[in-house]
Amino acid sequence: MAETVTEENARAAIAPVKHPAIKRTLVDLGIAKDVKVDGNKVTITLALPFLGVPVQVRQMLMNSLREPLEKLGAEVAFEVVIMDPEALQQFLKMEQEAWKGL
Repeated sequence: MAETVTEENARAAIAPVKHPAIKRTLVDLGIAKDVKVDGNKVTITLALPFLGVPVQVRQMLMNSLREPLEKLGAEVAFEVVIMDPEALQQFLKMEQEAWKGL
């Protein structure tokens, strides 16, 4: 039987998930921005740096976050937003420092 999904264990499940091309976690990069739990449904706010992120990259990010949450027995949904200017600057700085490529 799956464990009860809480905000704490949902955040812990996604905390180690790394970006495929940047040596940082999606949480550190500000991409996995917020986690809301309602019963067994977990909604993650996925903050993208710009509108033109390719669909394949967006799906890769979502799948990498969905997998550990589904192991908890969670139903996963995403709310996609664009980073605010301050978050974007932090993201770009970390991207430049930790880029490893695909």
